[in-house]
Amino acid sequence: MQQKKVVLFLAKAFETMEFSAFIDVLGWARVDYGHKIFVDTCGFAKTVTSTFNVPVVVDKTIETINVDEYDALAIPGGFGEFGYYEEVYDERFLKLIQEFNAKGKIIASACSGAFPLAKSGILTNRKATTYHLKDGFFQKKLKEFGVNVVNEPIVVDGTIITSYCPETAPKVAFELLKMLTSEKEMEVIKTAMGFE
Repeated sequence: MQQKKVVLFLAKAFETMEFSAFIDVLGWARVDYGHKIFVDTCGFAKTVTSTFNVPVVVDKTIETINVDEYDALAIPGGFGEFGYYEEVYDERFLKLIQEFNAKGKIIASACSGAFPLAKSGILTNRKATTYHLKDGFFQKKLKEFGVNVVNEPIVVDGTIITSYCPETAPKVAFELLKMLTSEKEMEVIKTAMGFE
């Protein structure tokens, strides 16, 4: 079984629920089902504080990431009120997104994690989605980046996955797992974790 690596980027004010979905789904695949899928958490600083004030010590800082070592980039969403966009709109992160995209690697985002993808330019004329409530306010903002917004919980365009809200985070993680393994293997792990 070939080894796969995912970099999970944590910006200031990331959503803990969206972060943990990636950790758990990929962790079950590795620990209980023998898939050699490893996750490196990453941020601008060694400790990143989530939306609801939970500090997480990351494995790597952004300047140490070599795109060639990874198969996928995963991005939890976060709250603008607490400074999420200050970091996800940082040029260093936008450049990292562009590099992953240029090399045809998987990019999986949950909720507002679609915004740095759009800001980086990789979603121009591509299908994507983001947070759907509040009268579609965020979807309209995403459209301003030239994105073909689709009002669906999960949208996959090539190697890019985007989604609605925290509830969809496990679905994004399973979609990522499917791309890294197979639909059959993903379904085995999904069932084992109790998801219908």
